[in-house]
Amino acid sequence: MISHFSKVQPAPVLEKSLTYRILTHLSFWVLLSVIAGILFGNYFPRQAVQTEFLARIFIYVIKLFIGPIIFLTIVLGISGMGSLGKVGRIGIKSILYFEIVTSIALVIGIVVADILQPGKINRQGLDIQNAGKYTAGANRGINWSEFFMSNFTLQVLALAIVVGIIVNLSSRRDRISLLLKSISKWVFLLLRFAMWLAPLGAFGGMASTVGKFGLQTLLPLGKLLIAVYCTMIIFIFGVLGLILRYYKFSIWNFLKRIRNEFLIVLGTSSSEAALPSLMKKLEAMGCSKSVVGLVVPTGYSFNMDGTSIYLSMSVIFLAQLYNVPLSFVEELGVIGILMLTSKGAAGVTGSGFVVLASTLTAIHKIPLEGLAFLLGVDKFMSEARAITNMIGNGVATIVIAKTEKEFLQ
Repeated sequence: MISHFSKVQPAPVLEKSLTYRILTHLSFWVLLSVIAGILFGNYFPRQAVQTEFLARIFIYVIKLFIGPIIFLTIVLGISGMGSLGKVGRIGIKSILYFEIVTSIALVIGIVVADILQPGKINRQGLDIQNAGKYTAGANRGINWSEFFMSNFTLQVLALAIVVGIIVNLSSRRDRISLLLKSISKWVFLLLRFAMWLAPLGAFGGMASTVGKFGLQTLLPLGKLLIAVYCTMIIFIFGVLGLILRYYKFSIWNFLKRIRNEFLIVLGTSSSEAALPSLMKKLEAMGCSKSVVGLVVPTGYSFNMDGTSIYLSMSVIFLAQLYNVPLSFVEELGVIGILMLTSKGAAGVTGSGFVVLASTLTAIHKIPLEGLAFLLGVDKFMSEARAITNMIGNGVATIVIAKTEKEFLQ
C-alpha cells in the first residue's frame, strides 16, 4: 500500500507546478484583464469610462522608458559596431524596406476593400460624431515641422546616433560602453517590474473603450471591422509570413515569442506601450543590439503597416458609402498620396484622421464629413492597427539583421 501511494504522489506536484507557471505568467493576467475589461465596460458603462486613467498611467510609465532604452541601445550598438559605414547602410536598407512593405500594405488594403465592399451599407443607421477638429486643417495637410518636432522617438534617435558616433571615435570608448551597459542593465530591470502594471492598463483601456462607445456601435459598421481585421491577418501571415519564411524564420515562432507584447497592445491600443520590451525580445531572438536600436525606433515613425492598411481601406470605404466610383488610376493616386501623407501619422495626436482628411481633400470626390461615420468605431480598429504596426517593425528588424549577418542564432 505504501509503495502504491508513493508512485502516484508526483502527479499533484506536477499539477501545482503547471498552475504556478500559469498564475505567474504576465500573459495570463493581461488576457484576463482584457476579458474583464470588456465585460465591465459592457455591463457597467458609466463606471467603466472612469477607468481610462489606468491605461493612461501605464502608457505614461512605459513611455518613460522609451527614451533611455532607445538612447542606450543605439549608442551601445554604434559604439561597438566598428565601421560607421555600416550604420549608414543599415539606415538606407531600413528606409528602402519600409517603403516597399508599406506600399504593399496600401495596395492590399485597397484590393480587399474593393472585393469585400464594406461601404455598401445603409448609412442612415450609422452613428455620426463630430469630425470638425480633423477636417478643419485638412486643406493645409500634414505639418511636417510639427511632425518632427513633436516626435520624441525621432528626436532621441537622432541624438543617440550623434552620441554613438562620438563614442565610437573616442579613445575612451571601452570605458564609456562599460558604464552604459551597467545603466542599461538597471533600466531593463526596472522595466521588468513596470510591466506588471500591464494588466491594470489593459483593463482600463478596454473597459473605458467599451463603456464609452458600447459594443452595440460595432453592429452598423461590423462589415468594415471584419474587413479591416481580415486584411490585417492576410498581411501578417501572407506578406510578413512569406518574408520571414524567405529568411528562414517562422512567423508563428515570432508571434509566440512576443505574445506578452501582443496582449499589451491589444489592451491599451498603443504599440508604443510594447516598444521597450519588444526591443529586448528581438535581442533575445538573436538580432544584434545595433540593428534593433536603429530599425525599431525608425520603424515606429516610418513603418506603420497597420495604419497604412487602415487608411487605404477607409478611403475606399467612404467612396463606397457615398457611391463615389474611383477609377483604377484614381486608386493608384490614393496609394501615391498615402505613401507620402501616412508618414505623418505618428507622433501627433489624432494625426491619423488628419492624414485621412488631407487625402480626401486631395482626391476632391469624397465628402470630408464621411469621417464622422468612422469616429465611433475607430477605437475598436486601433488595436488591429497597433498590433500590425508592432509585428511589422519586429519583422523588419529580423530581416535587416539577417541581411547584415547580425542575427546571432
